[in-house]
Amino acid sequence: MPTLHDFTATTLAGEDQRLDAWQGQVVLVVNTASKCGFTPQFEGLERLHEEYADSGLAVLGFPCNQFANQDPGDAEEIGAFCQQNYGVSFPMFEKVEVNGSNAHPLYQWLRSEKGGVLGSRIKWNFTKFLVGRDGRVIERYAPTTKPEKIAGDIEKAIAA
Repeated sequence: MPTLHDFTATTLAGEDQRLDAWQGQVVLVVNTASKCGFTPQFEGLERLHEEYADSGLAVLGFPCNQFANQDPGDAEEIGAFCQQNYGVSFPMFEKVEVNGSNAHPLYQWLRSEKGGVLGSRIKWNFTKFLVGRDGRVIERYAPTTKPEKIAGDIEKAIAA
């Protein structure tokens, strides 16, 4: 059975990053967008990162342009936007597809591990997956779920 730690993704700087770098940590994986109604969630995600990083949480952001072209920029533009507007300091990766035949392997796996209300497809930007220290998906959250509403689940996962 694969786990989060079996995947690799490309950082905004264009470097391959093995996700086993976060082995033993709780990870919140989020598909993001810079021009979405949910974009202000970057602020809450950054707060979670700041509050729980020392306890073992990593937030990983994956920009996606599959929903109404809401993240059209290149890696440099995305990074600058996230930093300048929301002070994002958690790792951000290159733009990925989350649905369809070109979906990033990580998202193919995440969707297979936890389906949503409408099946396994990602419904919109800011769908969140909470992954335990063992690399297995604990929970999937809808785009409408604000980051602060996940704090209790994060605390439980960190304590486990």
